[in-house]
Amino acid sequence: MQTAKRINKKILFALLFLAAFFIIGLVIILIYNTQSKVSEIKNYKPKIALRILDRNDKLIANVFEDEFRYFVDFDEIPPRIIETLLAVEDTMFFEHNGVNFDAISRAMIKNIKSGGYTEGGSTITQQLVKNVALSSEKTIDRKLKEAILAIQVENAITKEEILEKYLNHIYFGHGYYGVRTAAHGYFNKELQNLTLKEIAMLMALPRAPSYYDPVKNFEFSISRANNILERMYSIGWIDKDEYEEAIKERPNVYNQTLSQNLAPYIVDEVLRQLAHIKDLKTGGYVVKTNIDLDYQKIAHNALIYGYNNIQKRLQSRDTKKDTNKDESKIDTLNGAIVVTENATGNILALVGGIDYTKSNFNRATQSQRQFGSTIKPFIYQIAFDMGYSPASNISDTAKSFGPEVDENNLEISQDEISEEEMIWKPRNFNENFNGLVTLKEALRYSLNLATINLVDILGFQNVYEKMIDYGFENLQKDMSIVLGSVALSPIEAAKHYSLFANYGTINKPKLIKSVINMNNEELYENNNNQIEITTKDQAFLTIDALRNIVANGTGKRAKVNGIELAGKTGTSNENIDAWFSGFSPTLQVVVWYGRDDNTPIGQYESGGVVAAPAFANFFNNILKFEPGLKRSFDIPDGVWKQNVNGDDYYYTIKSKIPKQRTNNLNDNLIF
Repeated sequence: MQTAKRINKKILFALLFLAAFFIIGLVIILIYNTQSKVSEIKNYKPKIALRILDRNDKLIANVFEDEFRYFVDFDEIPPRIIETLLAVEDTMFFEHNGVNFDAISRAMIKNIKSGGYTEGGSTITQQLVKNVALSSEKTIDRKLKEAILAIQVENAITKEEILEKYLNHIYFGHGYYGVRTAAHGYFNKELQNLTLKEIAMLMALPRAPSYYDPVKNFEFSISRANNILERMYSIGWIDKDEYEEAIKERPNVYNQTLSQNLAPYIVDEVLRQLAHIKDLKTGGYVVKTNIDLDYQKIAHNALIYGYNNIQKRLQSRDTKKDTNKDESKIDTLNGAIVVTENATGNILALVGGIDYTKSNFNRATQSQRQFGSTIKPFIYQIAFDMGYSPASNISDTAKSFGPEVDENNLEISQDEISEEEMIWKPRNFNENFNGLVTLKEALRYSLNLATINLVDILGFQNVYEKMIDYGFENLQKDMSIVLGSVALSPIEAAKHYSLFANYGTINKPKLIKSVINMNNEELYENNNNQIEITTKDQAFLTIDALRNIVANGTGKRAKVNGIELAGKTGTSNENIDAWFSGFSPTLQVVVWYGRDDNTPIGQYESGGVVAAPAFANFFNNILKFEPGLKRSFDIPDGVWKQNVNGDDYYYTIKSKIPKQRTNNLNDNLIF
């Protein structure tokens, strides 16, 4: 009998030994197999949304891939949030080694009594392990791995690092990942500004994000928060006054999406310019732009204003003609506007189309459209820099050009040559001839023939080379460029027109001010890229001519009371493109309208009719927003003003004041 008992004990010990050996072996295998998981958790960095800000640090948009998340360092997390989290999820967090066996035992008893899986007993460390490195399946194997990993993680990183990773990783519902994102989303607050009740509402969410969503189920959220507050009061983590005050509070909750995009064309351009940053949408970068969201709104409204006016005119003409308009025809009319700062080239507003939801093609940066007569001020600047003055005379009479009279080795574009005579015969817009006119008058009324004759006298090769020096690219080497056959995008037009707006120095338009990474290091180098082309004195001769265009010439619809404005209209052949490029003493605005299919906008729809009113609308509204805007152009010390015939005036460089009246173009002034 005793022998049998001894045998049974040996068998029992053997079985226990084998079981222990098996368990120890299994644990060793699991530890070995989970080493890579420990490293994964230790080095875990959640995907952090890209934040794009305007120049006043207002949020333009959050851009992300899968998870919308703001990041917060542990040092920036208020202690109240940590206390509330631990009261809800893991009161003994700072005492256990990753696994709370008492909590697991209690959970097992509850699960047995309920006959199902109602409580897990997982610590915060276990939850982090499960969310980052394991699946959510409820199996013994997964729970064992979770426990082993939790203990390993606790030995690999600090408690503070675990809390930081946990609070930045977990999902708070409503599309918000991480506690800082949730605070912004639900309460429009930074973490340090949250009330105790708001913190309790947030800490209720990770266990059941949908059920306790304060936007969808406010009362459930309040009830759960009150339970958490009672828990904190019962364990002595808040006093009676704090408890009673928090219980009474009913916070304001916002139903919003922080991923909203207030300026989609801007966002697209930022992403395009920073495409070389591989983790741009997930690395937590902050991009500060030069955009001003208030300017952006005013510019967009101005573009819509001009668009609506065009549509009204076209519809009115259709009605008068009693035409049967095809309502099914897709409207291809569109536009773009770019607003820059004269002195810096900073882009304050950029709108690439009438409606981004209908077309995300950015016409401000991606389109190439014929510049029309908007090119002419550059021709006149070349003349002024060569010694001529605004009062120099030029003949506004017809002239024919053909290959046989090509004095400058000029290659004439076949598109511009008459099929019958193989001769180019340009005309003025109104088909009139004005005889002898001053350069200022020729530019004021955008006279094609006078401009062509001026280029013929200056020498086409000289003009062509100077235009290349100005930065114009892909120029056809024929006289058609004089009337604007060159194709540009509005942002390129803004760069070129800065020659005038910035008194002789070209500024490359700059959208991005800085790019800051998670370590608060600035990565983006914004080169000045200024190119001095001419002197302030020489540039002012053209500036004065351009403000005269707005005051009395083709750009009269761009005039705004109370501020000096300068600019030039432009219309390509058959009214396909309509431009107005202009500026105030501090701001430059380029407006373009046209059809995406390159068909005519409509009869009579020229730059002065189409684009100039949108330009004026912008300045009318920007003055209401910013009444202190500079109103008058500075006049350089090196220029001299002379009245002519009592009703007109001309500026010239002081060193070139004329001694007598003459009709020779080579003299600087004619009085």
